[in-house]
Amino acid sequence: MKQGTATGTGKYERLLERCLSLEPVPTAVAYPCEATALSGAVEAAEKKLITPILVGPADKIAATAKSAGIDLGDLEIVDAPNSIAAAAKAVALIREGRAEVLMKGSLHTDELLGAVVARDGGLRTGRRISHVFVMDVPTYHKVLIVTDGAINIAPTLEDKVDICQNAIDLAISLGLEKPKVAILAAVETVTSKMPATIDAAALCKMAERGQIKGGLLDGPLAFDNAISKQAAETKGIQSEVAGDPDILLAPDLEAGNILAKQLTFLANADSAGMVLGARVPIILTSRADSVRSRIASCGVAMLVAHARRGKL
Repeated sequence: MKQGTATGTGKYERLLERCLSLEPVPTAVAYPCEATALSGAVEAAEKKLITPILVGPADKIAATAKSAGIDLGDLEIVDAPNSIAAAAKAVALIREGRAEVLMKGSLHTDELLGAVVARDGGLRTGRRISHVFVMDVPTYHKVLIVTDGAINIAPTLEDKVDICQNAIDLAISLGLEKPKVAILAAVETVTSKMPATIDAAALCKMAERGQIKGGLLDGPLAFDNAISKQAAETKGIQSEVAGDPDILLAPDLEAGNILAKQLTFLANADSAGMVLGARVPIILTSRADSVRSRIASCGVAMLVAHARRGKL
């Protein structure tokens, strides 16, 4: 996602400090055939976050590197004739155990995710996949996770359980003990006229009953009540989450997408993109992403991959 004019507030850098003691993670990069996609992988390799395996037409990757002045060094290239074949081969490298992270190159997102969710040879788990924006918002006091603004268009309550759990697990991988989740709606009261408020109340009760684990949930919360403790107190809301959430759970894709882009273009936020819920973390970068955002995406994926190692 395109950044604003900010150069960052150090939140990503503090996150990346946790990566310094960890070894780079083997990463299958699907179809890095444009300069931005290729340079992002190479820069992350130089920072010892990932060890890229470049998957795509070998001659096209070499030509892209030459025209952009990118030194590929001794990086491995796995030849694949086109973008769809590259996505399938990158997923195969994951299944073979040769890579622990999947990274989007310059192919379309649906081509990559098509290979991920394929019933035969894909990377499905029992959990629904979802997208997170890991955001450094200059006006907020810590890294903020916004979900889901890219994959699940109109999630059901059951979908939201997985979306929420994916985000909580990510936040724990980033070093949080009990992430705080604000479940967003237009109002903070439960009403049958707004189904999102009923979903929010149900998610909170499900967390109490252990159906969602590891996080502290509250909702429904309007955005002002979620972000501002003062706004919540004015409304008479007593909440450990209000004013201090780590995760904002949007009611649907449109709300999540608009929120993330508002933070980017009106609040000069940087955003790192990740897909969760598959067998491995998936880095989703955009051609418009800043270098800082691309590096942060790789750092987040590295931390998730190492956290998974500890559970295997």
